[in-house]
Amino acid sequence: MINIIYSAMISEAKISSAIKELFDNIEFTKEPAGLYDPLRYMIAIGGKRIRPTLCLTTYGLYKDDLTEEILQPAAALEVFHSFTLIHDDIMDKSPLRRGVPTVWVKWKEDTAILSGDVMSIDSYKRIANAPAFALKDVLKLFSTTAAEVCDGQQYDMDFENVQQVPMEEYMNMIGLKTGVLIACAAKMGALIAGASAEDCENLYQYGYHLGLAFQVADDYLDAYGDVKVFGKPIGGDIINNKKCWLTTFALENGSEQDKKAIFDALDMPVETQEQKDAKVSAVMSIYEKLGVKDAALKEIEKLNEKALDYAKKLSVGEEGFEILSAFAKKLVGRTK
Repeated sequence: MINIIYSAMISEAKISSAIKELFDNIEFTKEPAGLYDPLRYMIAIGGKRIRPTLCLTTYGLYKDDLTEEILQPAAALEVFHSFTLIHDDIMDKSPLRRGVPTVWVKWKEDTAILSGDVMSIDSYKRIANAPAFALKDVLKLFSTTAAEVCDGQQYDMDFENVQQVPMEEYMNMIGLKTGVLIACAAKMGALIAGASAEDCENLYQYGYHLGLAFQVADDYLDAYGDVKVFGKPIGGDIINNKKCWLTTFALENGSEQDKKAIFDALDMPVETQEQKDAKVSAVMSIYEKLGVKDAALKEIEKLNEKALDYAKKLSVGEEGFEILSAFAKKLVGRTK
């Protein structure tokens, strides 16, 4: 089999410019405003745009221009992601998203549910812009992914009712909740570009493992990040008893005495800031004893390397690999 090396590639600067223009000018149905204003609000408050950027990046490994046939499906990924955030915020009773009131707080729960629903539908309308030759595969990929994201959210909620979750089950949950949509983005760009089935699958695996690394990094930064860089208060997962990689690792690797200490710490009250600080300090001291910080960094590095192993298998040459390596570094390099 001849290994084709693609020479056409779209620069990071061109992709960044296209992403900015795409979301600065994105349009939704105007009326009824009470239904569609929350969609405009969710897009306007921004975000990293990881998924559409990755979609355009993998497309750009094989093509040298950006048309509506790729731009609208890429936008669909962000629109769908935003829909999941609207509903997640309702389920978590989160008052803030990126420093501003969440949709359910601003428009009440009933509107937030309905606006989330129509945002999901809107994403499918954008997927329909994929070229005819790829539409069936793109739609199948996107629909499967959408269902898997819902599976992941249900597992996440189920985990709230148990004291300890096995690491294997935790990794499966974040794979569904976070990994598959990033994997979908990577594969979708390649599908629309007409890449080989082998490249499409390797890009899916690249995106999946990168998504896992990204989530473990997010868990790590919640405990060890710089609040100025991370963008939200440190220790939120601990304060809210949220299942995260760090606690999962500590419970799986600690002694019975360590487990009891963790459960006792997680049961500490959080009514005042002093109580919150005490709880975070108590859990962090157990993390330190069990080497959780170093273990998390090693896991992030392992998952990142696994993602890059798949990138090395692609028929896009050294330049293509460097593009994907740079994307991975930008995504998970926040822990350095």
